[in-house]
Amino acid sequence: MLVFAVSDKGGTGRSVTSCNVLYRSALQGNDVCYLDFDFGSPTAGAIFDLIAVERGTTEGGLHSYLQGALAEPQRLEIWTESDRHSLRSRPFGAGRMVLLPGDANGGEFVATPEIVERCAKLFLRLDEEFDLCIIDLSAGRSHALEMVLSATAQAAMQSVKSRWLVYHRWTRQHVIAAAGLVYGDRGILETGKTVGHEIRELSHSLRFVHTAVVDPDSVELSGLQAEQVAWLRACNSQLKELAGEKRVGRSLLLGAVPLDPVLQWREQLISDNDVLMRGIANISTRAAFEHLAKQIVDDSAWEPL
Repeated sequence: MLVFAVSDKGGTGRSVTSCNVLYRSALQGNDVCYLDFDFGSPTAGAIFDLIAVERGTTEGGLHSYLQGALAEPQRLEIWTESDRHSLRSRPFGAGRMVLLPGDANGGEFVATPEIVERCAKLFLRLDEEFDLCIIDLSAGRSHALEMVLSATAQAAMQSVKSRWLVYHRWTRQHVIAAAGLVYGDRGILETGKTVGHEIRELSHSLRFVHTAVVDPDSVELSGLQAEQVAWLRACNSQLKELAGEKRVGRSLLLGAVPLDPVLQWREQLISDNDVLMRGIANISTRAAFEHLAKQIVDDSAWEPL
C-alpha cells in the first residue's frame, strides 16, 4: 500500500507524524518504507536520528534516481543504522523499517514523462516489497505532488492501493489551506483529473489528519483560567463548523494528534520509553499514532462516503 502525506502549509507536523505512524506500523509487525519526496527540504533522516542523512544524502538519493543518474536510490535500514540507541535493536515481532532519503542540496524539479515512468516503477517495486510505503511530499502545490499524481494514474499502477493523508493544524488558517489543497484550483482533485485519475475514486482515497490539537479539557491545561478555557472551547466549536463547511470535517477525519511538548521542541519518534519510563511524552500522543497506523490499513475507515 502507498500512502501519500501532503499539506498545503509548512509546520503542520506532516513529516514527524508520518514518521511516527510508520514507526508504529513497524512495531505492529509490518514491513514499512519511508520515501522523502520533500525535495526542497529532505530532513526525514533527522526524525529517524540518522545523522549522516539529516539534511539528505550525498550518496545518491531520490533526486538522483528520479532524474536518471543511478539505477537505485540509497536506502537505509533504520533498525541497524539509526544513531538513536533505542532504535538500534529491532523489537521482537517488529517489521523492517527503511528510509529512502532525498538528495542533500536538492530542490524541486519538473517531472518529465521519463521521470514519471521511473517514479511509477519505483512505487511498483516497493509495493511488492513492503506492506506500507509512506511518501512524504513537499508542502503545497508542488512538482512532487504533480509527479506522484501522474505516476499513480499510469495503467500499470491501477492494481496498487494508494491513499492520501492531508495534514493540517487545528487552526482557522490551516483548515482553509487544507481545503484549498484538495478542492481548490490546481489542487489534488483538479490536478489528478488532468493527469488521468477518475475524480470520484481519487476523492474516496483522501482523508484528513488534525495535528497539534488542543483539548480544552486536557489535564495539561488545568492551570488556565476559566475565561481562557471558555475561549478555547468557543474556538474549537467554530473550527468544527468551519471544517464542516470546507468539507474537511469529522466524516473525512482519519485521526487527530494532540499538542505534545516533545514534538513542539524536538521532532522525533515517540517511543514507549519516552512515554512510560521517561515521562516526557503524553500517552495520548502515542495512542494517536497507534490509531493512525491501524486506520491507514483498515479498509472500513476508507469506505466511500
